[in-house]
Amino acid sequence: MTDDGPEFWTSSGHLFLDHDASGRLVVNGEFIKLYLARPEIVPPDDACLVERSLHERLMRDPLASVPAEEIGDVADRDARENWRHFIAFRDHLVASGSLERAYVTLFREQRPMPPPLFVNQLTQLVLRNALDGERDPFRLRAAELLFRPQRLTIRDGIPLLADEELIGDTVSAHHQSPLTAVFADARSRDLDVMTSETAAAYFARSDAFDMVLDFRHGGEGRAGLARVLERFILHTAGARVTIEPLERLDGAEWRWFVGLDQEATAIGNALWNGEEPADDGRQRIVALFRLDFLDPRDAIARVAGAPVYLILAMSPNRVVRIKPQNLLMGLPLRAAEPASVN
Repeated sequence: MTDDGPEFWTSSGHLFLDHDASGRLVVNGEFIKLYLARPEIVPPDDACLVERSLHERLMRDPLASVPAEEIGDVADRDARENWRHFIAFRDHLVASGSLERAYVTLFREQRPMPPPLFVNQLTQLVLRNALDGERDPFRLRAAELLFRPQRLTIRDGIPLLADEELIGDTVSAHHQSPLTAVFADARSRDLDVMTSETAAAYFARSDAFDMVLDFRHGGEGRAGLARVLERFILHTAGARVTIEPLERLDGAEWRWFVGLDQEATAIGNALWNGEEPADDGRQRIVALFRLDFLDPRDAIARVAGAPVYLILAMSPNRVVRIKPQNLLMGLPLRAAEPASVN
């Protein structure tokens, strides 16, 4: 625990990053080495001499220039593509000046997307910085939704979210704990529902992603996600907003909405056009939120003073996968500059 609050998400690599005068994260060579050590980047045993030499050189100097001709000399076609994507990604991180700016411009400038694994790690790092000093474990657990897909199930009428990566494989019933057995396709894991009694354990196990979130309306999990989204928007877009969970949208006048995931966007588009969403879309809505700008001047004129509605949905197989870039691209913002860290 630091003076600023408990440590969490150490595996994100945030401890390897520097901070600029505004509190944003600055990429350095030690951080790039984390990527170079990943199994997706380390050359396999049968890699050609050029690829092995390139990797060894970058491990010594992670920020070294890599000419396109050198990558072109890599024998394996897939490896060449992987290296082109990685070097472009590395150069974008460094040239952007801060990781936050790199993250925002990645989407707003419609740059070639790195692998989803890299995007999720960037999201986690941006959130880790935005939430630095946070002491509420419910908010931190809810923040995992922005970079780790979740599986939703209902137990005793209560929606529960568990990490999809942990429960994706079927195991025999006698290997399951009582809670993982609720998720019919769960791996054998020691999962606990986060409650007021168990929440304090989150910090010691935050990198395991193995606590189940009670996501009922009116509960701390859903309220925690609202607070996290507020912090994310301030940190990346510079806009101060308030976000509150809603039970339903009945009677609401829509001027703008944002789908927090692909499913929600399709459902919202149908509702916006007065149509019935396909594939039982209404039943797949997981949560609804109302967003208000504290300063109406932060929103475009069409929306100034009016709420924005946020929709979160699940896929037909009950996976909840938030795409935080939808907020960066979909909110009706006048400005697009990352905020300084307060």
